[in-house]
Amino acid sequence: MIHQYKNNGYNIVLDTNSGAVHVVDDLVYDVIGLLDQGKDSESICRELSTSYSDSDVKEAISECHELEEAGQLFTKDIYRDAIIDFKARQTVVKALCLHIAHDCNLACKYCFAEEGEYHGRRALMSFEVGKKALDFLIANSGSRRNLEVDFFGGEPLMNWQVVKDLVNYGREQEKLHDKKFRFTLTTNGVLLNDEVMEFCNKEMANVVLSIDGRKEIHDLMRPFRKGKGSYDLIIPKFQKFAESRNQEKYYVRGTFTRNNLDFSKDVLHLADLGFKQISVEPVVAQESEDYSIREEDIPQICEEYDKLAKEMIRREKEGRGFNFFHFMIDLTGGPCVYKRLSGCGSGTEYLAVTPWGDFYPCHQFVGQEEFLMGNVDEGLKRLDIRDEFKCCNVYAKEKCRDCFARFYCSGGCAANSYNFHGSINDAYDIGCKLQQKRIECAIMIRAALADSEES
Repeated sequence: MIHQYKNNGYNIVLDTNSGAVHVVDDLVYDVIGLLDQGKDSESICRELSTSYSDSDVKEAISECHELEEAGQLFTKDIYRDAIIDFKARQTVVKALCLHIAHDCNLACKYCFAEEGEYHGRRALMSFEVGKKALDFLIANSGSRRNLEVDFFGGEPLMNWQVVKDLVNYGREQEKLHDKKFRFTLTTNGVLLNDEVMEFCNKEMANVVLSIDGRKEIHDLMRPFRKGKGSYDLIIPKFQKFAESRNQEKYYVRGTFTRNNLDFSKDVLHLADLGFKQISVEPVVAQESEDYSIREEDIPQICEEYDKLAKEMIRREKEGRGFNFFHFMIDLTGGPCVYKRLSGCGSGTEYLAVTPWGDFYPCHQFVGQEEFLMGNVDEGLKRLDIRDEFKCCNVYAKEKCRDCFARFYCSGGCAANSYNFHGSINDAYDIGCKLQQKRIECAIMIRAALADSEES
């Protein structure tokens, strides 16, 4: 299976199954398209005779056959027929999302957690519950040494002492069990101060800083409960924090909505503020919400991704580049085959833990009782839910089977699929189209920068 597209003056061909990317001239691009239709050399020469010489067409056909023989073009899908029984495979838990606080000091309008409450009561996780969660992770991680724990909310800094206590407990357990914890934190920045920054710089492998971009956009969607915006308070803190981490191991992470379909301006605004690690992604919401993204918005959003990609290339060449999370792609190695097929590992390798110790497949399922899997006292009780998530892979999803992006997105978000279609083995259609566009832009950027290095 191949995917052909033109972007920013480049003719790009992606061989889906091998991951090989080819930047080609018009002739080879046309030849590959006709070969993909199953046409033979004679038919191709005849069809292209008005545009190219016969000898050039034959040479291009020969080059394509050489790529095919080298396993870089028209490769077969070796995984479709040889895929293992995902339900029977052995899995271990390697990551937890600790909902350290089901409470928040902001009232973000698009928050899927309902201002931190997650369809339930406000609560803060106790040290005892968090300790049991870390013990569970250690006990269920098998021989895996590297474990991940994300402090999430609501707003984690509203329960800061417990965060610190759990990190210290985890460090003690590392030595006893030959494990290594990678701690991360997501914060809206309201309670961020020098003490928090110092601790995070010592203990947190990554920190996500929530901001949506321009002041008017951020304050519209991320106000305090009484309506006042939070932009002016958090920006200087975030700038200081990013610099204290040497512009590494963090992300400023935003959400764009129907209110700012010109979101490339928000990305560039954050870059102009000095941030080097940026993630701004589309809101996921039902169409009944006035800020939700709809089918008719997709063309404009795709244009914005193109604008952003071109500007990123320009800035990179000028020596003032930055990373945009959704354009970061590894064309040489990328995720292992297992991850390409199975995705994020929610419900199997990754679990969310509520303040009172309940297990859910991930943070986006918290509060949906049909996905309650167990708790820190009794362990995993609903192994049927775990087994259902084991089977969630790109071949279980009809929409993924013939999609060129499937080995990059691994089938997308199970929660989005469930919320829009009632099944974790479907796909959120708008999300798919935007993901496809982001992948096209990411590949184009790599091609353009490689072209620049050669010239």
